Amino acid sequence: MIADHYPALQIVIPLLCAPVCMLVRYRDWSWAVALFGSWASLAISWELLLQVQGAGVISYEMGNWAPPFGIEYRIDPINAFVLLIVSAIGAVVIPYARESVKREFGVNRVYFFYTSYLLCLAGLLGVTITGDAFNLFVFLEISSLSSYVLIALGRDRRALVASYQYLVMGTIGATFIVIAIGLLYAETGTLNMADLAKILAEQPTSRTIGAAFGFMVVGVSLKLALFPLHLWLPNAYSFAPSVVSAFLAATATKVAVYVLLRFLFSIFNVELSFGVMPLDTILLVLSVIAMFAASAVAIYQKNLKRMLAYSSVAQIGYMVLGISFANVSGLMACILHLFNHALMKGGMFLALGCIFYRIASVRLESMAGMGRRMPLTAAAFLIGGLGLIGVPLTVGFISKWYLVEGALARGWWPVAILILLSSLLAVVYVWRVVEVMYMRPVPEDAPEIEEAPPSMLIPTWILIGASVYFAIDTELTVGVAKEAATLLLGGAK
Repeated sequence: MIADHYPALQIVIPLLCAPVCMLVRYRDWSWAVALFGSWASLAISWELLLQVQGAGVISYEMGNWAPPFGIEYRIDPINAFVLLIVSAIGAVVIPYARESVKREFGVNRVYFFYTSYLLCLAGLLGVTITGDAFNLFVFLEISSLSSYVLIALGRDRRALVASYQYLVMGTIGATFIVIAIGLLYAETGTLNMADLAKILAEQPTSRTIGAAFGFMVVGVSLKLALFPLHLWLPNAYSFAPSVVSAFLAATATKVAVYVLLRFLFSIFNVELSFGVMPLDTILLVLSVIAMFAASAVAIYQKNLKRMLAYSSVAQIGYMVLGISFANVSGLMACILHLFNHALMKGGMFLALGCIFYRIASVRLESMAGMGRRMPLTAAAFLIGGLGLIGVPLTVGFISKWYLVEGALARGWWPVAILILLSSLLAVVYVWRVVEVMYMRPVPEDAPEIEEAPPSMLIPTWILIGASVYFAIDTELTVGVAKEAATLLLGGAK
């Protein structure tokens, strides 16, 4: 049955569609191929999530080579959820890309964008689904290399500098990760993640394992832009094309957080990560600094894409803070915020892309009166901003609720207070934009504009609408997050 091969098709379809985009070349044909690849991935990821919920963990042997000798694709509640996040964002972004790409790239060589996009999507999905540590590194590099190309496609010449900066930092991170994998292989003789976890649990911690742990944590922290290793992110998000900023902000760092979760809890286990290694204290300090420092910097930004980029650094701090609690509520908050932040931040970047489509600027001073000039787009940005703050009836509130619950479960009530205080900084930078959009008059010399085309506005509202819907109906997200958090903690014991 074809359903038996869904894990392989999840990667194979976008991976094969990428060269097809390059071959057909004509922009509408390459867009149609990318549309098919991304929506097929979404359908498969949904089916995989349903299968996991119904039948438990799925193990798929590549080439009929049984693990741990062959490469295994292994799907459980946590990576099934991440697969759904990544593929859903990819599927929503592609209809938006048709008009946005035409405006920001022109019509020449648009197939380069769709080819790189599908390679990035396949890489991110591969990182999430694979059960082999070296295979994870390979897919990570596929997604990273295509990301560098996507960022460099920005018309602003600073996009090239941003891409090069990301390349340098990303290469350092990838080098640390592959060194960690090499050390683990030298110590255990296996690359299969489940086998690694079993062997590491049965033998005492050695210097080699400790070194591998350190290299892996630092390398993944570079990829997920944890403070103070975040310096590549603001420029990358600011100068990339609008659709690229939205896609990467909603997916790339989320997959990196998933990798950190997988290694800390499934492979190295809780006793090593938070007992032998004092990682909870280190992550706690760095995440709290990120929450405050990045939000404070966001307040002073004039470029709204750059403001959202620094906001993302702060939001990554919330996710890592949940990891540092090492309890069910904290991990639930982290996993929930993976999903919730993808909806909010993806929708806000798409809203800025709609504005850029009409006025060719995302600077704060250009937003005067935008609430009256583009009311639907401005409303989408506002609702996303309320989610970042954590206002009730937004998904940001759900994430922070469980984050506070996790802090209190550890007895860290001062941290719970810090979570609430850091939200006030989000109020400041969101309010600055709202004040300009809704309370300043439209400049007298401003030309008449209308909303962006429906193909751009509808995807924006799909993400923003979902951020409201999943704040009201939390059965799917909270249920999956709780199951995943329990599995991560229980599987490590």
